[in-house]
Amino acid sequence: MNSTSKNRSVENLLSQLMRSFHFLLAVCLIAAFSLTGCTSGPDFLRPNAPKVESYTLEPLPSETASAGVVGGEAQRFIQGADVPAQWWELFHSPELNALIEKALKVNPTIEAAQAALRQANENVYAQQGAYYPNVQANISSTRQQVAKEIQSPLNSQSNLFYLHSAQVTVAYSPDVFGFNQRQVESLKAQAEYQHFQLEAAQLTLSSNIVVAAVQEASLREQIKVTESLVALENEQLDLLHRQFELGAVAEAAVISQEALLAQVQTNLPALKKQLALQRDLLTSLAGEYPGNEIVQTFDLSKLQLPQEIPLSLPSKLVEQRPDVRAAEEQLHAASAQIGVAQANRLPQFTLSAAYGFSGTAISNLLNPGNNFWLLAGSVAQPVFDGGILKHRKQAAEAAYDQAAAQYKATVITAFQNVADALRALEYDADTVKATLAAERATKQTMDIARRQVELGDISYFALLTTEQAYQQSVLNLQQALASRYSDTAALFQALGGGWWHQGDIKM
Repeated sequence: MNSTSKNRSVENLLSQLMRSFHFLLAVCLIAAFSLTGCTSGPDFLRPNAPKVESYTLEPLPSETASAGVVGGEAQRFIQGADVPAQWWELFHSPELNALIEKALKVNPTIEAAQAALRQANENVYAQQGAYYPNVQANISSTRQQVAKEIQSPLNSQSNLFYLHSAQVTVAYSPDVFGFNQRQVESLKAQAEYQHFQLEAAQLTLSSNIVVAAVQEASLREQIKVTESLVALENEQLDLLHRQFELGAVAEAAVISQEALLAQVQTNLPALKKQLALQRDLLTSLAGEYPGNEIVQTFDLSKLQLPQEIPLSLPSKLVEQRPDVRAAEEQLHAASAQIGVAQANRLPQFTLSAAYGFSGTAISNLLNPGNNFWLLAGSVAQPVFDGGILKHRKQAAEAAYDQAAAQYKATVITAFQNVADALRALEYDADTVKATLAAERATKQTMDIARRQVELGDISYFALLTTEQAYQQSVLNLQQALASRYSDTAALFQALGGGWWHQGDIKM
């Protein structure tokens, strides 16, 4: 056979196979539509939002108390307002905004959550492929020798022959009772779960950065205050040395001042250690190694306390919290698995078809009589399995009950987080106001005591007491201010962080 004839034969073979493929596919699709049935198991219904009218038992004040210091301004709760997507921008810190923006792009925890979401979506697409027939094309060529005493099945009077075959096969399992539909539904719910896990990871990361930045700013202020106190104590020690030389004070006063100076100085290494640890934390949250320390630094004076706080309605909290939505999707997936388990107990249908050609030579493969075809269908119904399928269904129902209880626990925790943050902000304002008053009072007391010591009206030991009280009141004030900033960030996190304004996540 010349090459032109061979090419023509191959073209005819491919043309015949394509016509056969279209025929078989049409047969399977017609059968699939004719066998379309119901979906097994319960249809998922989203849980209703809790009928809760307020986050706290006692009404919240419309405005927290204010104090005359940066970070002590009054805060108002705006009922029913939404948390913005980039809620951290309410602190009005370009350095903070830049750091969070970078971290959300390169933090490995976020990258892992994004990969988990992609994986879950691909599993959905893979399972959706079961809605369609499985089509395979097969071309085979063999050379075979049979025993001489056995007549050749090809009647060629030869025990050595070639056999060439070409065929298309189609297999299809109609989703009569919704087995595949429930599988796809479960996988979609798991993909949504990963979606909300990603949102939760982004919210947690941004909140951790804000809190770490506030802690760094607070530590810097505490270090500045402590260094100022060290300078004051050194001045006082110099004064006492001069007075001791003049015989105005006893040596015990000098020794006591030296002890107080040493005590204040010992606070500095501890504070600097905490600051270094916070810098390492911020660097790691930004996705960098400690050796590549971030360039941003934070001071409380450069962080503006949000004064208008959006407070979502309690009925919307379950829609806004990513952990609650993730728990809901786990409940949805568990519900779909009940349908999967139920469908496994019902008849399973399978359709298959084949069409092809077979011959001893490629040139005569398409000769009349060399074609063959097959249509087959089967139904399988479990009759006895020792209770396997029954108990698997009951296990799926138990898993649903577990997911329902976990969802309820997550919702309760969400409301608790908001209530805790609201109460914390309420009392933080009172704490700042009280510590500021204490700081100012102890400062005045210390200044008066120092003048009295210089005039000889009181003993030096009385001055030591006032200095220690002032030192502690200054540190208490800085810590109270930091708590107020941190608890404001905690409230934004508890309310869900405004992720719903961002639209679809881009991979």
